Amino acid sequence: MVSVYEIIEKARRTGKVEKGTNEVTKAIERGTAKLVVYGADVEPKEIVQHLPLLCKEKNIYCVEADKKEKLGISVGINVGCASVAVIDLGDAEEEFEGFLKLNLKNK
Repeated sequence: MVSVYEIIEKARRTGKVEKGTNEVTKAIERGTAKLVVYGADVEPKEIVQHLPLLCKEKNIYCVEADKKEKLGISVGINVGCASVAVIDLGDAEEEFEGFLKLNLKNK
């Protein structure tokens, strides 16, 4: 099974990602985000708590990742990253489809 971190990493290399809650929020509002991921360990929670609601409104798949540090690594920075939006999946398209099928089936 492919992880959300691997999808982000591949999308960063071959597509386009936005990092940081302000950029992610803009991508959701513009409707350009295909996948939004935020860290479960973000403090204070208020920083990212609006993202799932916005994503639901815009019908964008939103996932909570366990660690913001891992999110930071997957987008190629050396610090934690509260949230990431995948704009263009690039070569991660197939992995994303599989990830979606698996996660939607488990809900």
